[in-house]
Amino acid sequence: MSYRHQWKNGQSIGLPAGKVVCVGRNYADHAAELNNPIPSEPILFIKPGTSIVSLHEPIAIPLSKGAVHYEAEISVLIGKILKNAGRTQVVEGMIGIGAALDLTLRDLQAGLKEQGHPWEKAKAFDGSCPLSCFEPIQSFSTLNHIDIELAISGVIKQKGSSDQMLFDIPSLIEYISTCFTLMPGDVVLTGTPKGVGPLTPGDPVQIRLCSHFAINTLVVAESA
Repeated sequence: MSYRHQWKNGQSIGLPAGKVVCVGRNYADHAAELNNPIPSEPILFIKPGTSIVSLHEPIAIPLSKGAVHYEAEISVLIGKILKNAGRTQVVEGMIGIGAALDLTLRDLQAGLKEQGHPWEKAKAFDGSCPLSCFEPIQSFSTLNHIDIELAISGVIKQKGSSDQMLFDIPSLIEYISTCFTLMPGDVVLTGTPKGVGPLTPGDPVQIRLCSHFAINTLVVAESA
């Protein structure tokens, strides 16, 4: 793969891009906006390594597949093997925090849901997980007040904080490790706040992660 995890200063992290474990409906207001019930335990799905692209490059969307929605999320980079991990292991196993987009083919997802079919095709397609560089986790005094914000053409569309999550970040990763072994280079996407919507080629997008960084990028049509 061409994608390589990087620190904020541009240095390579030295870990291969692995799988991406995503958490659905981890913000109550987002579940409500899609008329979904509030989950009693984390809802998990996986994006493969082929879904990962750089958020610092233009966001290419497949126009032939229907509406493509943005979902801005806080991402966590895993640096150690985590399997049935306890809280202490989880804290030691997280090495970086970044921003991500969980791109979703919303029309396709809705149709698959109506048929009772799995919806990986709507979530795990190539290029569906733009990832930012990572800030070392030691730069965060707490994981309970990480803010994320997405704006299009200067208009804020999403604004949320990790303190609004139904399941906090360490608890999520502890739970995930009981379902899937997390490997160095894997990334966890922790859920999206309300305000999701469609992307259109030409949209200027800005994603901010607390006061740590802001990324300006542009939506383009995927080349054939």
